[in-house]
Amino acid sequence: MVVHGEREVLPATSRAEAAKALEEFTAAYNAADKAYDGSLDAEHTTGALAAIDGARLKAGRANNPEGNPRHAPLKLTDARFTIPAKAGWPRWFLADADANKGGETRWLLVFTRNGLDEPWEAAYLTLVAPGDLPGFKTDKDGWAEAVPANASDVAVPPGELSQGYASFLKEGGKVFSDGPHTSAWRAARAKRAERPGLARQYIDEPMTGGDYAPLALRTEDGGALVFFTTRHFEKQTAAAGASVPTPNKDVLALTTGEITQSLTMEFVSNEVALDPPDGEVRVLGRIQGLVSAKGE
Repeated sequence: MVVHGEREVLPATSRAEAAKALEEFTAAYNAADKAYDGSLDAEHTTGALAAIDGARLKAGRANNPEGNPRHAPLKLTDARFTIPAKAGWPRWFLADADANKGGETRWLLVFTRNGLDEPWEAAYLTLVAPGDLPGFKTDKDGWAEAVPANASDVAVPPGELSQGYASFLKEGGKVFSDGPHTSAWRAARAKRAERPGLARQYIDEPMTGGDYAPLALRTEDGGALVFFTTRHFEKQTAAAGASVPTPNKDVLALTTGEITQSLTMEFVSNEVALDPPDGEVRVLGRIQGLVSAKGE
């Protein structure tokens, strides 16, 4: 019998294969971190995580060509796997685990692949307090439910969260509940926007194409846990007679051009949010990384 994976509703993978994917990712991640060599885990990362960690490794190698002097291997334990059954590609699953880094948090890793002959790649990495993790809706066999990007039975369709978050950071509003990644971040930006001799401007953009597409799991309450990506720019401009503060060596390693009157930094951020059946969306976690900078 031929099973057409593009049409049949099938679990994304087996639990044993998911565990193997996590193990292979961890080994590659540690090798890349130890050597500051992005080629060592390039086949195991994609999307937001690849952009964020690739830039971190590039900066690290520029400043430490012999490798990472502060390397400590990442160890993931008590891993749990939430595997949705769905038709079509990409297939994907969530791994959440305790780690020896990041304090009292669970590490959430979303793995994706676009075909049976492709390796599993980690697209999203966020850290969340254990008590914030929701329960997931599962069928009688324990398989989870993927929520489509255009779902209308949640407060915000998952496919619109990236744009909604970018708009919220600029304009505010009631779509997102207060917290460190929403109202507090906006307040911190406002405080830093105007300082004597230095102005800061911010631009926020959605990222939803290809490997940056949002991915969502149905929660027990009928809502969704959504992983999504955004891009952020911060431009620092010095007033006449003043200068832009000298950035640290990791920023300089990713900077092109000469910093005279301005510095524009580009960041990629990946978020995880609880998207309820109705009400405000709650951002549970966010990891952001500088990916490039330009001096003028």
